[in-house]
Amino acid sequence: MTIDLPQPIADYFAAKNRHDIDAMLAPFTADASVRDEGQTHTGHAAIRSWMEETTRRYRVTVEPNEATADGGNWKVSGLVAGDFPGSPATLRYRFSLADERIAGLEIGA
Repeated sequence: MTIDLPQPIADYFAAKNRHDIDAMLAPFTADASVRDEGQTHTGHAAIRSWMEETTRRYRVTVEPNEATADGGNWKVSGLVAGDFPGSPATLRYRFSLADERIAGLEIGA
């Protein structure tokens, strides 16, 4: 299923599916924060480190299948497949956008 996402979110998922760290990081603001697996990563250096580690460990791909928006806040559900127990699984991504960039991302079940 193809869904219409704002460009920074679409770019993030496309890069994630290619396992391209530089392209995954590009849509984030310099002071963005990511919350995943109970930890928060703030700023490009910390987010890059998180991206490198999770990409190495899980090698996931994401197929977004539902999205809703409330202003600059987007909720996206996606089917995630990779090297983890229970794969594939549906995860929910909560994005906050600012100036056409990703300012925040929270990932959960």
